[in-house]
This record gives sequence, C-alpha cells and structure tokens, in this order.
Amino acid sequence: MGPVLAGVLQLLALMAALALAHKPLGTYMAEVYSSDRHWRVEKWIHKGIGADPDTEMRWPAYLRGVLAFSLAGVLLLYALQRLQGVLPGSLGFASIDPDQAFNTAVSFVTNTNWQSYYGEQAMGHVVQTAGLAVQNFVSAAVGMAVAVALVRGFARSRTGELGNFWADLVRGVVRVLVPLAAVGAVVLVACGVIQNFSGIHEVGQFTGGTREWNGGAVASQEAIKELGTNGGGYFNANSAHPFENPTPFSNLFEIFLILLIPFSITRTFGLMVGSVKQGYAILATMATIWLGFVALMMWTEFSHHGPAFQAAGGAMEGKEVRFGIGGSSIFAVSTTLTSTGAVDSFHSSFTGLGGGITMLGMMLGEIAPGGVGSGLYGMLIMAVIAVFIAGLMVGRTPEYLGKKIGVREIKLAACHILVTPALVLTLTAFAMALPTPGDSMTNSGAHGFSEILYAYTSASNNNGSAFAGLNADTQWFNTTLGIAMLLGRFLPMVFVLALAGSLAEQKPVPATAGTLRTEKPLFTGLLVGAILIITGLTYFPALSLGPLAEGLV
Repeated sequence: MGPVLAGVLQLLALMAALALAHKPLGTYMAEVYSSDRHWRVEKWIHKGIGADPDTEMRWPAYLRGVLAFSLAGVLLLYALQRLQGVLPGSLGFASIDPDQAFNTAVSFVTNTNWQSYYGEQAMGHVVQTAGLAVQNFVSAAVGMAVAVALVRGFARSRTGELGNFWADLVRGVVRVLVPLAAVGAVVLVACGVIQNFSGIHEVGQFTGGTREWNGGAVASQEAIKELGTNGGGYFNANSAHPFENPTPFSNLFEIFLILLIPFSITRTFGLMVGSVKQGYAILATMATIWLGFVALMMWTEFSHHGPAFQAAGGAMEGKEVRFGIGGSSIFAVSTTLTSTGAVDSFHSSFTGLGGGITMLGMMLGEIAPGGVGSGLYGMLIMAVIAVFIAGLMVGRTPEYLGKKIGVREIKLAACHILVTPALVLTLTAFAMALPTPGDSMTNSGAHGFSEILYAYTSASNNNGSAFAGLNADTQWFNTTLGIAMLLGRFLPMVFVLALAGSLAEQKPVPATAGTLRTEKPLFTGLLVGAILIITGLTYFPALSLGPLAEGLV
C-alpha cells in the first residue's frame, strides 16, 4: 500500500467514526445541559464548593464565576509547582522556578498546555496528576460552559439569564468528560500506552550508556488531553513518544478524541436552539475548512521535490515512521484547527508551506472545529459577522436565529475577533524588535521569524503547540506568553458572555421572506468565505515574512 493511499484510508476511517458518534453524543450533551436535575455526586460537589446550582445567572455573574474559578486554579497549580520539592511523589525533582511556574499554571488553566519544560525531567507524579490532569478536565469544562451560555442566549428571549456556571461546569466534568476519558484511557492502555506510578529507572543499552525514563499515569492524562483539546503531555516528545502514542491505531484514535466533542457539540447547539439544521450548517462549515486544510497539508507534505523526497515517499523529516506523512498531516491539522496543541511530529520540520498551514489553522481562531466549547462559540461569533455582512449587502437589519444583530452585538463580535490578532502581532513585533528575545531562535531568516510568530499565535489562541526550534524557557517568553494566554482566553469570554446576555434579552423576530436562511448551503459558503477573508486580511503580511517566504523560495 502506498503512503498516499494509506493517508486517504486513515482519513476516511476517521470521518466514518466521527459521523457515527455525532448524533448520539451531540444529543446526550444537549440533554445534559438542558436537564434541571442534579446527580447525587453533583450535589455533593456543589455543597462542597458552596454553590447553589439552581440560581439563574445573568452574564456578569456567569463571568465572575468563570474568572473566580480560573483564578483559583492558577493559584493552586502555581503553589503545587513551587512546593514540588517537598511533596511526596516528586521523583526527586526540584521546585519549579517562579516564571516557569507562572507560565505553566496559566497555560493549563487556560486550556493551552504550552510547555516550556521537559515533562519527564521536571514534573513529578503529584503535579502531573493532581495539578495538570485536573486542569485538563476543568479547563475544558469551562469552555463548554461558556459555549452553552451563548447557545442559551440565542435560544432564550426576554430574559438576561444564561443558566448557572457552577452547574454547567460540574455537569461537563461529571457527565461528559470523565466517562469519555475513562473509556479513552482503557483503549489507550490496550494499545500499549503506559499507566503506572513507577519511579525513574534505566532502560536498555544505547550508544554511550543506558537511558533513564520515568513512568506515570500517562494513558489517563493522554485521554483527557486529547478529548478536552488540551495538549501538553508527560514527555517532551509529546504524542510522538511511544509511551504516549505507540501505534498507528492509537494515533488515529487520539485524533478521533481531539475532534469528537468539537464536531458533536454542533448537534447540541442545533437541538438547544430548536433547529437541528442550524447545527448541520455550522458542522458543514467546520468540516469544509478541516477537510480543505487536511488536503492542502497532504499535498504539501507528499510533494516530491528531488530524489531525497522521492526515496522517502515525501517530506519525512521530523515525522514518525510509525505514522507516516498521512497520519502526521491529519494530526497536525486537527491539533492546530482545534485548541489541542498536542503533536505527533515536529511542525518546525514540515515544509515551509506545511508549517504555514499549521499557523493559519490557529489564526482562523481555531473554529474548525475548534476547541471544546471555544470552537463553537468562536464559530457562532463568525456567524454573527457573516450575517452582518449579508445584511449590509442587501440593505436589511441582520438577524441570526431570530435575534437582531444591532450595534451592540456587532461591536461585541468585532472585539472578540480582534483580541487574538492584536496580541499575536504586537507581541511578535516586540520580540523581533528587542535584542534579547531573538537569541532564543534556533534558525535565522524566515524560519526563525516563523518560530516566534508561531509561539505567540499558539499562546494567544490557547493552542499550546510549538515550532520546536524556539527556546521559550526564558523570563521574557515565560512572562509574555503567559500574559498572551491569559488575555487570549478570558477577554474573548467577556465579549461572548456579554453578547449572550444581550441576545437573551431580545424579543424573537419572526422570519419573513427576506430573512437570510442560515441553515442553507449558501450561508455555509458565505461563512467559510468570511472566515478566510478576515483571517487573510489580518495575517497575510506576517505570513508573507515567515512561512510564505520560506515555502515559495
């Protein structure tokens, strides 16, 4: 079997699995977030944290819950890292330095999971399991809660109430993420992913002596890191490491976990707003962009330029022979079009245009299908922008799902889409202009610029992957990337929840003959076009200096 055919067959198998899971999981999540009953374990959790899950919240109260919970998570995770040297199960590792502890705490709480450290050489079992793995669950649940609040904004009328953050948070963890992650972990263990709490031990005989490896609860953390579109990992090689991702099947299964909730939650959206067709329209938009990016990535990486590429069957530098170009291309696109950031190959070693595709996926806002929760609310913001553009073209007041998109709504949507480009471009400019940050670049020229552009794109969009050539463990990068992650995560949430509150207060507008049919293929095409044009106009100059300059040479 040729490598191209193998890649296509993997893609078809993945699409079939996602199609089978879409309806049951999407329907189940709609029932979870629409239920007015609480499980017994959920009541215990609510009592423990002192929350009343039946109190409806307006958007400022909902936002305060998001920010308070996230702040507590940052402080607790920072403290765990700073105290690691005296904690049991630390494997003899020292406490983490303040700037790196800040960066890592912010990274995992914001669902970014950017790592400026070697996991197997820095973090013990307590920090990995009680700190990082816990945040993998709850940070994903926060994103899902904000998405559901926006959906309620479209579904409700004449009220500013968006539900209860604490109830949504707990249900997301208890009813959705924990069961799915448990099943995923069992499958990964069956594939050969390790799951233990062993210490550091020597393995095998290598040139120059033996090698030291430490064990860990890898399968359980790997499952939620992919399912919750978190990223990160026990080992520096991430999902290219055989302890995390040993076989081609485990590789395909991990991609399935990455895409499972973001694609399925579109059905949840359709059911909650009372029109499954609206959910299909959003799904079609996401799927069109994702498939287009996968096709482009495979084309760039399978292109044979010269005898070396021909002998290898494509651009194999930086890719695992276990997965090949097809599996690596699908993984790279899926992890950068979501907010996952896990990697099974090194994006810095992709062709110039291939590396640019991974960056562009993040620059779209990671909305195709995007992160758990964040992908849906990001795509709905773009849908608001698209209907506004359509309204300008025909001279009508724009409407979406029966709600008028007025001055307040469009301002909030515009602010949402401007946050991350402002962070990416401003911080990249500072890093290139100042004398010290440039010392962290491994390469010079266009590729060196791409290393820094990729880092700030990844942090600001809460992705977490890296171009692998940048030494980010410096005070400058730990601090500025941490700030980018914080602002890139929570400023958009402010605008999303404010928009949700504004929509929930409106009276529904009845559809007329002139109403734009947003469940039709025409709107899907308009939405895809709006996303690509807005991103292209925003980032084209920066991309021209980096991956385009490198890829077109």
